[in-house]
Amino acid sequence: MARIQLEGVTRRYGRTTAINHLSLDVKDNEFFVLFGPAGAGKTTTLKCIAGSEFPQEGLVKIDGRIVNLVEPSDRNVSMVFENYALYPHLSVYDNIAFPLRSKLYRRSEAEIREAIDRIARLMRIDMLYDRKPAQLSNGQRQRVAIGRCLVRTPNVFLMDEPLAHLDAKLKHTMRSELKEMQSAFNTTTIYVTHDYMEAMSLADRIAVLDKGEVRQLGTAREMYYTPGSEFVARLFGEPEINLLPAQFSVSDGEGWIALPDGVRYKLPEDVTAALKGAPSASLDIGLRGNDIEFSFERRDGWIPGTVYASEPIGNKVILTVAAAGAQLRLVAPNDTQARLDSAVYCRPNYERALYFDRASEAFITRHDVEGILAYHRGDREKGGEGSWQC
Repeated sequence: MARIQLEGVTRRYGRTTAINHLSLDVKDNEFFVLFGPAGAGKTTTLKCIAGSEFPQEGLVKIDGRIVNLVEPSDRNVSMVFENYALYPHLSVYDNIAFPLRSKLYRRSEAEIREAIDRIARLMRIDMLYDRKPAQLSNGQRQRVAIGRCLVRTPNVFLMDEPLAHLDAKLKHTMRSELKEMQSAFNTTTIYVTHDYMEAMSLADRIAVLDKGEVRQLGTAREMYYTPGSEFVARLFGEPEINLLPAQFSVSDGEGWIALPDGVRYKLPEDVTAALKGAPSASLDIGLRGNDIEFSFERRDGWIPGTVYASEPIGNKVILTVAAAGAQLRLVAPNDTQARLDSAVYCRPNYERALYFDRASEAFITRHDVEGILAYHRGDREKGGEGSWQC
């Protein structure tokens, strides 16, 4: 068990700053996810915690102990690398057993066998004991690397995109297993991924990184329902959130939003009050794809458009509609048949819209934002579950 703290950590490679004055506090026994696009500094952060990289500035602490110059072998961490890092001359069995045969963590062969059998069955690699890494598929190598990490009980599990090379079905299974194993092992886990589904399904908390800095820190629900910026809003959800330019105005005490192509709608009182204090009347309106209704028949008051693209992806269809001077991505049932350039009519649910300042791209508000934040805190007296379902 361990609490991990990073205080103003900076790591540079020549003129490139990989992480810039990064501060994080990972709680004991927490499943903490570092999430962001490629080059955000996720892996470098993990390496600074593991000890394979040393920061030029700041402090790395494990259970309150400063470990900046402590060797990796003395930090009692276990890490899965994105590139597997298996020993090519050893069998699968010996690769997994390697941590338990080291001087620091040596076990008896009977204990090693029991531990390996337990993990190998879980990872579905118990039939591969005698193979060498060169005889394995990429997915099998990744599972062996995860097994080697899980076979002992360190203070901290560090996982660098461990599911990246698994097929979709096994990836779904392993997401559930990893969360359950972390709880059973009673160990802190820091997990790196660029897959928002992994981040949302696994994390107790998520740190969104970009260019070596934290853009937002919070739960999966907070990232989805109250993203701190347009950057964060784009990262979570499929299809990507729709962002429309808009102008805010007040008439006779009521707030109004004007969208492209003459679309206009009245705002709820709480949104109007928040937007009155915004730095500018120029906004971006965020609408999730499942918050936009559509019909191929003309409907009064609905926004007219045309089908720009139709993407069947199994359990749903992603429709791209040219409407309101933009391309709207929305979610349709999997049996939807849409011809390109055919007429379609859309009705956004504006009560679920997110409002961002256009200049800074910072989140301003959404309807019933206090109720949503209260839900995050577990305060059911404000709003209550189901009052803001999206």
